[in-house]
Amino acid sequence: MTETNPKWLVVVNPKASVGKSERDWPIIKQILIDEGIEFDDVLTEYPRHAIEIVRNAIVEKGYRKFISVGGDGTNNEVINGIFMQDVVPTTDITMAALPIGTGNDWRRTFDIPLEYDEVIKIIKAGHTFSHDIGKLTYYNDGDPKIRYFLNAAGTGLDEMVCNTTNLMKQQGKGGTIRYLMSVVKCLLKYKVTHVQIEVDGQQVFDDSILSLSVGNCRFNGGGMMMMPNAIPDDGQFDITVIRKVSIFKFAANVKNIYDGTFIHKLKEVQTFRGKKIRIVSIPPHSLKVETEGETLNNSPFDFEILPKAVNMVIPKEPAQKKPKKKSRFKKKAKK
Repeated sequence: MTETNPKWLVVVNPKASVGKSERDWPIIKQILIDEGIEFDDVLTEYPRHAIEIVRNAIVEKGYRKFISVGGDGTNNEVINGIFMQDVVPTTDITMAALPIGTGNDWRRTFDIPLEYDEVIKIIKAGHTFSHDIGKLTYYNDGDPKIRYFLNAAGTGLDEMVCNTTNLMKQQGKGGTIRYLMSVVKCLLKYKVTHVQIEVDGQQVFDDSILSLSVGNCRFNGGGMMMMPNAIPDDGQFDITVIRKVSIFKFAANVKNIYDGTFIHKLKEVQTFRGKKIRIVSIPPHSLKVETEGETLNNSPFDFEILPKAVNMVIPKEPAQKKPKKKSRFKKKAKK
């Protein structure tokens, strides 16, 4: 086996947040140096490049610690690089995220700051959290494919909005207002799809949906609290299903979607929890799914939770405004 490399490998997505990552990387790099963090760095050059970089870094170069510089999509690629290797257990890997991207949904659950120097202090402190990981099986031309995710996945309107937002990013457009405009556009043209949902082997839903989210953490869609009761180390997914809602009712409930109270205030919403989820669309193969900003073909979808599967660097005291129930976050000191 390759000798373990004690350094961090910093994986930078220069295109994150419409190029902000590339512009700010020299500043970030200098802060890392000033804090005495030993690291090597590499910039990604094309989509899914970070998957290759991380997998090869583990297998061929012995890296066991990674810093993702970018958004949720960059985090997703780093996670997939970690899980698409079988040289070492994923529980031997530590990952930190320095958020620069557009959505930054994963960091919201742990109240990770956006200031670079503050994030790097957290990384240096080295408190880690044993984080659940989602495993998704989807189909591409009938062939099963696997994708892992740290935060959340979604289908229906969620996926359409994600795809539309990605097209906007390619045109150099971003931000919360443009994202909400994208949601409104998609609401006007989206046609509800009939789905059947099984949770841990039991059918729990058989109806048409507007949107469906599956997550380990609370936020998705650029700050929307789609799974307000999710706990990232409890060994279960939280599932939120929204049936068809009028655009006027949606607009009236935007605030409730961002603070998570919509799950109680909208009768069109149902929530479920479980370790394994199967989603079948009617007609078959009629839905796509997005995982942390990337659209994937197509239904049926099978989700499986991988409990406490990777060590994520978080603040010593993660914010827990929601849920109100007792936190089950457990920290452990970096070895």
